[in-house]
Amino acid sequence: MIHLIVFLYGLLLGSFYNVVGLRVPTGKSIVKPRSACSLCGHQLTARDLVPVLSYIALKGRCRKCGAKISMMYPVTELLTALLFLYSYLLYGFSAPFWTAILLFSMLMILVVADFAYMLIPDKIILFFLPLFIIMRFTQPLDPWWDALLGAAVGFGLLLLIAVVSNGGMGGGDIKLFGVLGFVLGTKLVLLTFLLACFFGAVIGLALMAAGIVKRGKPMPFGPYIALAAVVAYTHGNDMIRWYLQFF
Repeated sequence: MIHLIVFLYGLLLGSFYNVVGLRVPTGKSIVKPRSACSLCGHQLTARDLVPVLSYIALKGRCRKCGAKISMMYPVTELLTALLFLYSYLLYGFSAPFWTAILLFSMLMILVVADFAYMLIPDKIILFFLPLFIIMRFTQPLDPWWDALLGAAVGFGLLLLIAVVSNGGMGGGDIKLFGVLGFVLGTKLVLLTFLLACFFGAVIGLALMAAGIVKRGKPMPFGPYIALAAVVAYTHGNDMIRWYLQFF
């Protein structure tokens, strides 16, 4: 029953994260107006807003005009629910669980925004930053200063890349890595960077080979950062220990 409750909360919050990720970058309120079809303006009712199930029941189309609904909505809802459930399976209702929920929530919102606008909004990062500061004050890393060093390393590394590549890294990515360094610490933020580059290269090449993405077309880096941060937070220390046993 607890597993189901955690999963359902993830579905509901995932639906809300879609709204936040799509509205905040454009300066719109997350409260009003009510959600509506982007083509015909039909206001969605409760039966249109049931996470994942409404998308399936409507066959991915607007009830009124038949316009196609983006797959991003159910995917975000389902991924959020699965991340919440996986976090509970790993940590139970312990401090790392709540840290994971906070971190994964921020990442899901940023992924939605980056997919939609190729932008990682400062407003989202600045909203979560005080929450992470409170979290690290009550749940410090070992040693406690590793959070500060990780923030400096994450921010500085991405800033250096942006300078050397003459803008090859966006300002949102730089700030995000600063926050990730504060949450994860030095070792895990470096692992996150390496994994993000690896995922970006492998998945990007696969998408181009499949013809889904055209060669030379800009691709959002945020989803790869998010995937790498999730892996680093949940299994990063195990990965580092496994790697070091060969040396």
